[in-house]
Amino acid sequence: MPEVRTRRIPIVAQDPSVRRDGKILTTRVAVPWEELEGGPAGHRVHVVDYDAATQTMYEPARIGEADVPDPAADDDILEQPGFHALNVYALVMRTLARFEYALGRRVGWGFRAHQLKVVPHAFQQKNAFYARDAEALLFGYYQGREGPVFTCLSHDVVVHETTHALLDGLRSRFMEPSSPDQAAFHEGFADVIALLSVFSLGDVLRYLVDRDAEKDAEHEGLIKKDAVEMDALMRSVLLGLAEQMGPGSGQARADALRRSVQIEPDEGILRHLEFQESHRRGEILVAAIMRAFVDVWTRRLKSLGAQEGTEEAKYLDLGRVVEEGATIADLLLTMAIRALDYTPPIHLEFRDYLSALVTADTETRPDDSRYELRGRLLEWFGRYGISPASGEEGGIWKAPDTVLAHEGVRFGSLQSDPIEMFRLVWANRRDLRLDPRVYTRVASVRPCVRASPEDGLLVRETVAECLQYVEVPASELGSFGLTKPDGMADETEVVLQGGSTLILDEYGRLKYEIHDRLVNENADAKERKSAQERLEYLWAHGAFDRGSSFAARLATLHRLREAESRVYEGETW
Repeated sequence: MPEVRTRRIPIVAQDPSVRRDGKILTTRVAVPWEELEGGPAGHRVHVVDYDAATQTMYEPARIGEADVPDPAADDDILEQPGFHALNVYALVMRTLARFEYALGRRVGWGFRAHQLKVVPHAFQQKNAFYARDAEALLFGYYQGREGPVFTCLSHDVVVHETTHALLDGLRSRFMEPSSPDQAAFHEGFADVIALLSVFSLGDVLRYLVDRDAEKDAEHEGLIKKDAVEMDALMRSVLLGLAEQMGPGSGQARADALRRSVQIEPDEGILRHLEFQESHRRGEILVAAIMRAFVDVWTRRLKSLGAQEGTEEAKYLDLGRVVEEGATIADLLLTMAIRALDYTPPIHLEFRDYLSALVTADTETRPDDSRYELRGRLLEWFGRYGISPASGEEGGIWKAPDTVLAHEGVRFGSLQSDPIEMFRLVWANRRDLRLDPRVYTRVASVRPCVRASPEDGLLVRETVAECLQYVEVPASELGSFGLTKPDGMADETEVVLQGGSTLILDEYGRLKYEIHDRLVNENADAKERKSAQERLEYLWAHGAFDRGSSFAARLATLHRLREAESRVYEGETW
């Protein structure tokens, strides 16, 4: 195989407020090499450093042929716009590369252009957000208690916003009004990817684990076992990170992380009024996944160490502790991203994502005996009242009984051509339970090649999104098995949507059909009930109001979150 060329760039490991021996904690990350223009500007990411508040265009940062040297001092990190530009470029490219590695293909943005614009000093405000219409990530800055705070220097903020942009490219309908879970998923998923990205860096993890550990000169390089029990790791790694990001930094995400970790398991928690608000609800997703991460890590550490009953049995090698944690974080990061291909294209619920997690992982990593990640995820999601949507043992999506008819379909084109895929879908419309009265389209066709970590063998799949939608006046909802919500006028235009994700194997056979179909009068009682509840929720929360928009709401939601809002109201679109 040809060697993959990379370039190593220094970044702020977490946040300028996270320091080791009084110095900002930094690390170096490898990103795919390419010849760059000033900015830096490459074929996927273009950093444009314009400050709208002061109407200043900063000198474009430039990267030569070789690796980028480390900053000389903390002042260079805090005061040099050029370093800020390099920091966001490296983190956005690293996140993009992780998505492409996990999914086994190139990943596009959710807009027509190929380049995502990244603005490190976009405005003087305590906010940062992804703007689809501007094709950009916009990072603000503001005056903190100890000086200016730049959101573009926070690892998790940059990765969080990049994840919004990538998720929009992969599942654009997740930005549309739907269920409470779908409204919350963008925020929760982006937080999960950001946190796991941080914890997959050994430098950060070692610092957090060792920071508060009791030091013993006679056991240098070791750490006491009781310091890496689950409760202790929750305090040192998760809450420890939140505490480090808090003092003087103005980082509201630290408080969001602290709240997520401290949410106690409760099977009825999603029915509480507080968790109807989207970013608060998304914290449930964060809590379940991050507790599973620490649980798996703790269980792995129990197998390390000396024979019980000896003095050495009280200690573990710190390097091994960190290595295990970073490895598990990296594996869970891949699982979390890969699961997106196994979700329905619209009307996502947390239980759908749980089935997607375990199914996607099973396809490439059948043997989970070393880490038991799937079992831990099922357990922790269950403790928060989230059971897998599949209803099958192990939570895996059930393989369909349908054998697709391929007459007249050209297999070579089927892996990349939406028109060819639509021919296959239309030929099998009855078996796929498509409603011929409404508009049907194949929104995307994506070939994937994934390597199994166990034997290195390749898993080849084709992932297609098939959507159906229709716009009808509220007076005609009965023909689709739905009842008009109280107070809705007969002339109100209602858009009904549904869809399926089709997973085909390397021979074009149907492996999975993951669906939330457009409901009609022939749907079963469970499907009608779900669609009716979704319609009532959207009507109650303003989705039919003129000008409602998830994209605009995303920017507002981030502004409120960074302002540390504590008012949990009903979601509005």
